[in-house]
Amino acid sequence: MKRILFLSHSSTVGPFRVGSHHLSRELAAQGHTVFHVSTPVSVAHRILRRGDADHRRASAMGPARDSDGVVHWIPRTIVPAGLAAGLDPKQIARGLEADYFDVVFLDQPLLWSQNLRDITDKLIYRPTDIYPGGTKAKLQRRAVADADGVCATSSEVLRRLDVKGHTPSLVLSNGVDYGHFRASASVRERRAIYVGALDDRFDIDAVSSLAEAYPDWVFDLYGPGSKFSGLRLPANVSLLGPTRYADLPRLLSTSSIGLLPLGQQVENLGRSPMKLYEYLASGLFVVSKETPVLKSNPNGGIYVYSDRSSLIASFAAAAAAAANDGENAHGVRLAEAESWGSKAAQLLGFVEDLP
Repeated sequence: MKRILFLSHSSTVGPFRVGSHHLSRELAAQGHTVFHVSTPVSVAHRILRRGDADHRRASAMGPARDSDGVVHWIPRTIVPAGLAAGLDPKQIARGLEADYFDVVFLDQPLLWSQNLRDITDKLIYRPTDIYPGGTKAKLQRRAVADADGVCATSSEVLRRLDVKGHTPSLVLSNGVDYGHFRASASVRERRAIYVGALDDRFDIDAVSSLAEAYPDWVFDLYGPGSKFSGLRLPANVSLLGPTRYADLPRLLSTSSIGLLPLGQQVENLGRSPMKLYEYLASGLFVVSKETPVLKSNPNGGIYVYSDRSSLIASFAAAAAAAANDGENAHGVRLAEAESWGSKAAQLLGFVEDLP
């Protein structure tokens, strides 16, 4: 059994469940000792009350073991992450009462430190996003150069990294908590749904175009953020705010189409959206912007578009499939093969094969 540390960009306190959360859970279920450390809360955050209030409160609680056996911790630091040289391994050792880990998985570049070698012999950089510039891009280059291996969530993310030929690499896409999302089928309505971040990476104009073209459909958008709250949207588009992870299966089971309306930002080119397989596991057909990662698969109920005309055509195809079949049975089978349990096994196999 191994002692495993994740240094992640997201804590479990927020509304999203990300890959490191699922991998931590699965590895703990296999009997490993797993720690999950996320982006710290600095003194500046606490004084100025920046960021999420629940996140700040959780940081004051210290490390806590969840029901899956994973120890979660949001450290407290003097300066914000990225302004200092990562997270001090000595602080990690004190906070977690553990001074050595068999492997460290780093997916938050702001937490990279060359001193991570003091607490592990195997450092894996696990990038989940494209960073075109700024502090994260600079620290990512250092992490890639220092890592024993690189495990990217998509081939496009890996392609954009300067991984040296002698550094082992792996593409391991995000998976799905299949048992959680495979709810018993409900009556499917003419409802298209999106669950995720409502920020600059989201194409609200695409949703408005669909809503105007299909006034007999309902378009429900769930996610934190108020970026679009002041817009004049079609009457059949609803901004419903964040929702609990536990409630997602119920919401998805009454919908027919899952939306992935990605914007033109370069960051979207490499995204491996967890929502793809969550939609499929829930029996939805999917309409998504085409990217180097997201491709058309009508047999699996996945319809992609590249512009406004193909957007309408792709939605029409998905709507027809939903009217004819009710549930996307082929998509359900695709999702079943992408469970987080199999992803965790592949990740650990990659680590064990390293020199």
